[in-house]
Amino acid sequence: MIQKTRGIVLKLTEYKDTSIIVQLLTESFGLQSYLVHGAKKPKAKISIQLLRPLQMLDLVVSHKSTNGLQRIVEARPDPLFLDIPYDIHKTSVVFFLNEMLYKVVRHQTHDQPLFQFIYHSISWLDSVRPMPVNFHLYFLIRLTRFLGFHPESYSSTLPYFDLKEGRFCSQLPAHSWVLQPPHTQHWASLLRIQLEDLHTLRISGDDRRILLHKLIDFYRLNIENLGEINAQSILEEVLSS
Repeated sequence: MIQKTRGIVLKLTEYKDTSIIVQLLTESFGLQSYLVHGAKKPKAKISIQLLRPLQMLDLVVSHKSTNGLQRIVEARPDPLFLDIPYDIHKTSVVFFLNEMLYKVVRHQTHDQPLFQFIYHSISWLDSVRPMPVNFHLYFLIRLTRFLGFHPESYSSTLPYFDLKEGRFCSQLPAHSWVLQPPHTQHWASLLRIQLEDLHTLRISGDDRRILLHKLIDFYRLNIENLGEINAQSILEEVLSS
């Protein structure tokens, strides 16, 4: 059946000489795999250049209810990224978030609020200048809301955050999966702040790296077989420059 939907590019896999399989998080059908014939040809109707990490697309697809490869009939960027491909900081963030998203939504079914969160956040990232350096931390903490392990609200009387339990606490837990001051306060600020105010948040480069490592630990405690995040070291190097 021919249908329209929006999609977000998560992964490309080569298929034969000139074709690819692209995995998209779609607004209407969740995570789907599409075979794109001839995508690597110079005059391809749907070019591999269109299928950049987290590129958002308006799609016309031939959708089958059975499992297996689907087919894209038409695709166009919506919006066309104007800044992300040319800003090394934004590009590094997108590659990192792309890897994280692929690993945490690999079995995702239809979830329109999740799709809209990603769509709005990445569109905003492309449009804002300069990029708030804490965007990736904000995104990962907010993403947990759609994955079922969002942290509890912050209280100033509770100085620790137990990553295993997902809650703030008054005493230091008897394990290493924990946030302590000042990182607890930064964590709480990321929970409270609005996207449009993200540029006002002040976190040092060292604290940002610690928070990122703790956030990925938090994901590992809640997402089975998350594995290593290859883009993490590149992101940290670019943001420290």
